[in-house]
This record gives sequence, C-alpha cells and structure tokens, in this order.
Amino acid sequence: MPKLSNMAHRDIETVLHPYTNLAKHRETWPLIFGEGRGIYLYDDKGKRYIEGLAGLWCTSLGYGNEELVEAAASAMRKLSFSSVFGGKSHDGVIELSEKLKELAPCPTSKVLFGTSGSDANDMQMKLTWYYNNARGRPEKKKIISRMRGYHGVTIASGSLTGLPMVHTDFDLPIKNVLHTSCPHYYRNGLEGETEAQFTDRMAKDLDDLIQREGPETIAAFIAEPVMGAGGVVVPPMSYFPKINAVLEKYDVRFIADEVICGFGRTGNMFGSQTFGIKPQSISMAKAITSAYFPMSAITIEEDLYLAMVEESKKIGIFGHGFTYTAHPVGCAVALKTLEIYKREKIVDHVQKVAPVFKMRLDKLADHPLVGEARGVGLIGALELVADKKTRRAFAPQKMVGPTCVNYLQELGLINRAMGDSVAFCPPLIITTEEIHEMFDMMEAALNMTETWVHTNGHRNN
Repeated sequence: MPKLSNMAHRDIETVLHPYTNLAKHRETWPLIFGEGRGIYLYDDKGKRYIEGLAGLWCTSLGYGNEELVEAAASAMRKLSFSSVFGGKSHDGVIELSEKLKELAPCPTSKVLFGTSGSDANDMQMKLTWYYNNARGRPEKKKIISRMRGYHGVTIASGSLTGLPMVHTDFDLPIKNVLHTSCPHYYRNGLEGETEAQFTDRMAKDLDDLIQREGPETIAAFIAEPVMGAGGVVVPPMSYFPKINAVLEKYDVRFIADEVICGFGRTGNMFGSQTFGIKPQSISMAKAITSAYFPMSAITIEEDLYLAMVEESKKIGIFGHGFTYTAHPVGCAVALKTLEIYKREKIVDHVQKVAPVFKMRLDKLADHPLVGEARGVGLIGALELVADKKTRRAFAPQKMVGPTCVNYLQELGLINRAMGDSVAFCPPLIITTEEIHEMFDMMEAALNMTETWVHTNGHRNN
C-alpha cells in the first residue's frame, strides 16, 4: 500500500464518510479532489477525472460555473440570510416559487423549501399525515414505497427507501411504511412474461397490497421516475400509467420523487413527463441549484394547502420549518440555475446528445460481462453478470461492480457501483465528444474487469 499523504492521514483520523466501508477505509486511503472545471475533477496530485455521476446525480451544469458563483456571492453581499418564519419573506423566494409553479408537472398552489432530498421526502410524509388528520381521516396514514427505491436517509425518508443497508440496525423502517414490488423487468420478470404482462403484475401487486392493508389506511405512494441509488432501474413505459389507475381508484396521493430526475435528466424537464406520471406533488433537490447550494422543495397542491390553512386556524400556527428554509443565497443560485437551463436550452441539449449516450451504452450490452444496459436521457447503468444467458448474478462477496469502478477510477472516470450495476449520470452539459471519451474508458475498464474475473475464477459462485 502506498504511503499515506499528510492530507489522507488527516482525513482518516477526522472525517466520517457516508456510504463507505469504515473499516476498509482505514486500510486504504481517500481520493481527495482539489478542483473542478466543466465535467472534469482534479485530485490533489493534479490527475484529471471525468465526473461520470455528476457528483451524486446533482452537478447538472458541471463545475466552476462562474454565473452560479457570482449569483451566490451577490446574494451574500445583498442579503446573507433571512428567515421566512412568521410571515417574513424576500424577493428571491417569491420569484423562485413562481417559477417552480410554472415548471411543475402537476397543479401547484404553493412551494415549501428545505435543504436536501431527504428532508423533502420527510416533509412529504409528514404533510400527508397532517392532511389526513385535517380531513378527519386519522386512520389513512400508510405510505407505500417500492423495494430498491431511494428517498433519503432521515428516519422517515430512510424508512421510505427500500434498500436493506439503509434499514439494517437503524431500526428502520418505522410504522406505517410499506414496500411494493420493484419494476425491474430484466431482474424481476418471470420466464416468458412480456413487458405488458410484467407491468400488469406490478400494478396487481400494488392493488393487492392496498386491499390487504385496507384502502382506508393508505395515504400515499412515492416513487422515483427512474430509480437512482437502487441501480438506475428504468421502468417499462406502460408501468406508471397502470400505477396511476390503481392509485386513483383508492384515492391515494401520488408523490413523485424528482430529486434525481428533475430539471432535464430524462430528456424532459421532469421525469414525470417522460413516463406519464400524474402526481399530486413532487419533491425536488440536487439539480435545482446544480448542487452549488443545498436546497430542496416540494409542491403543495391546493387541497393540501386549504387543509393546512384550516389547521392553522385550529392550532394557531403551522408548526413546521427549518432555519434554512428558502435561504436567500440558495434561492439566488436556484434562480440563476433555472435561467441557465432556459437560456442554454438544456432539455434540448439532453435530447440532442442522449441518442449518442444510449448508443454507446447499448453497444456495451454485447460485452461478456454485461447482462443489461439500461438508460434514458442522460442516466443509465450496466448490470454485470456471471452468466449472460441465465442472468445469474455474481456472488456479492466477489465485489465485481466495485472492482470495475476502481478500474474506472484508475483510468480517470468517476462512477458508482450499486451492487454490480455501474451507473452513469454525467453533468447535463456533456458533449458528444466527452460522451465518447467516457464510454471508451468504460469499455477499457470492462475488459480489465473481465480479465480479473477470469483470472480469479469469480464466475464459479
């Protein structure tokens, strides 16, 4: 093992890293970045990397955007902070709320702000309960999420997340959270089952769950248009229309988690528009500021708002909010981000380069290690398998996906493995030439991983 640098040693002794094997981290060393420009990051030794995951699905406009930097600096000079508690406001939050209402893919009365996708979905759950209490339906409290869905890591949003690592030994999920089937046709489809039959079964699974629990107890259903941390699961196009029908039948509120898919990622402004989702509310974060400032938001439909008004009359106050709700600097950065999206026609750009992204992604489906290549817009994944014909997965302890990602890092590409699915989610500003550069590295890393798998006999589970 190379000798640790002073900075790496200091990191190991002081920093607790999320989503990291903490024991292994002490035996290896951190990758320390010092600078970012466009789609590229540079480590503390000057090595350049393509940021293939847009940070954490978030740096949509890439690094070092001077307009966003100046927007933040100007806002700090003008109004470094202002609370919106007790009816106070500022011009930034008013203008941003107006713009988000115009853009939202669902009828919106008001916008409520937070600082992360986790707290946005936490608020969704909390307000759903509040709404049903206000409407005299105290038993209508259960929220349905999906296995492999990702909605955050607070106690509430972590419960909504359908990944075992987020639950194990955290005493999650909490009461009133349920999980239904994951719409991954490649992995969960039955032998001989068509996509249409598969989505019929997914809708039936949801309907059966609601019936078992009692429709009068089911308050909401939450879903990402494309599952992100669950492995970039792209549902069949017939899936959400059938889910919509089930929810409408039982008067269940549909919350679309647009934290990853929002603001152009799937080739439309919102993933709901790409997949025919009809939500009552959406959660937003990440690309709302291109990750230059922590900010999230949820839309509030008119019926929910009126219920909140009635509760304020009864209780005397709406007892919710964060210190940094609608922070003026965050609002300024978000407004500038939305301005750039519109001026640069970012959705048009995604639609223009997405076919090249998809072509290079699909081409890798022929590789001996790849079972499935899946993607939409500028988000995708390759699922690595031990046997292409039977779709047999590698044993988890073989760490094939993480090994491939380590090879990618050596080559100068930052990606993420969710199990043995390697994800792609580059900044939306990526060019066709840069897409080719990214996938050339991926092809090389797959070949290196294939050699490693063969040499070590890892196909023999």
